[in-house]
Amino acid sequence: MEEASALLTTARCPGDSPMLPVGTIPSCLLSVLEGVRSVFTAPTFATFVSLVTGLLAATGPRTVTGMWSAAGLAGRSHHARAHRFFSHSRWDLDSLGLLLARQVVARFVPAGQAVTVVVDDTLFHRYGAKTHGVFWQHDGSAKGRDGIGRGNCFVVVGLVVTVPFLTRAVCLPVLFRLHIPKSGVSKPDAARALVGLLARAFPERTLHVVADAAYRGPAWRTLPGNTTFTTRLAANAVLYALPPEPTGKRGHPRWKGEKLGTCTDLAATATWRTTEVTCYGKTETVHIATITCLWWGSLHRTPVTVVLIKETDSARPYDIALVSTDTSASVETVIARYADRWSVEQTIKDSKILIGAGDAANRLPRAVERTVPFAMLGLTILTLWYAGHGTPEADLAAARARAPWNRKKCNVSVDDMLIAFRRARITAISAGQNTVDQNPARPSTSTSSAA
Repeated sequence: MEEASALLTTARCPGDSPMLPVGTIPSCLLSVLEGVRSVFTAPTFATFVSLVTGLLAATGPRTVTGMWSAAGLAGRSHHARAHRFFSHSRWDLDSLGLLLARQVVARFVPAGQAVTVVVDDTLFHRYGAKTHGVFWQHDGSAKGRDGIGRGNCFVVVGLVVTVPFLTRAVCLPVLFRLHIPKSGVSKPDAARALVGLLARAFPERTLHVVADAAYRGPAWRTLPGNTTFTTRLAANAVLYALPPEPTGKRGHPRWKGEKLGTCTDLAATATWRTTEVTCYGKTETVHIATITCLWWGSLHRTPVTVVLIKETDSARPYDIALVSTDTSASVETVIARYADRWSVEQTIKDSKILIGAGDAANRLPRAVERTVPFAMLGLTILTLWYAGHGTPEADLAAARARAPWNRKKCNVSVDDMLIAFRRARITAISAGQNTVDQNPARPSTSTSSAA
């Protein structure tokens, strides 16, 4: 910790006369960021720590200069240093995300337990004519019948974990790809590449990848040995029985069995049973039917388990159809795993509204590719920091005191975590104001003694 503080006070860029103000950076934050120090050079790491501090401490827009000002560096070091960090500095976004993923797994996932990985994408509205990667494309939050918006779309891969101070599952984003339409790389292909990075980073863990219906496709036909894939099955998907045993006759054995039809065809002849499943924190009774088969059009020769779900009062043949390459998992586990996918929607919302992802107005390619992921990684860093240094009981009591009418509040929120971080930073600033480095107007001890 002392070494990191010394690094921040000495790291300087050409033309920068002031040193970075260590007193404005809580030492407890450095304990989290030390785990990713190997991604950066010494000066770049100092800038990274300051920008993370400004990101989490800012109460206004999280533009690049907004983060720089919130870090206490306005007037002390030129803001071009912050812009260079995103547009030209040598650091790898994937390496940063993987190191944070290691911290997340080490802290929140017990040894030997599988990790749930969620894949999704979201659009950040941008309108500049010269901004890199801006297109009219699908926007899930758009109003109107078209459902499109103009901006940068990022594919997001996050880890679903259970944190000790929350009762719901939390998705912590770790890997990202800027999606550029008509570039030849589809969203499923980009997600598959990111999942491959995670699989290589955690060879000792089983990864259960979950995605919505937009991510089904041939990209998932060849998965690493420690990875499974679960998604929503298309209504018009044609299923086939598993391939029969070789007959011993001449010719290649059959790759698929008899045609089973669509989910509606299966529902008409399926054997249904009633069970209880837990989704979104609630336990409900539903009817389910399962079959192990092949989804030839998408996953080709990979055996899959198809789960048909129907509400007890539903008149439809089925309500939801899920498909998973994890043929050994129970039906209840597959359903609960897919339900955890919703946590990424809350993460995207919190990142945009509370963390300020998308506020920055970069235009250069590398800056555009880095700035939004940097802000979303701030949510992961904030959660890691709060898990080690937060006080949930005290923060919850303070939140209830501020809003006594909110009697249903039983867990801290991202907003509460941000307030706790700002409080810790104020404490750090107050302690640092007694030093000459943080308060140049205060005479040094030697000067006072001489006087």
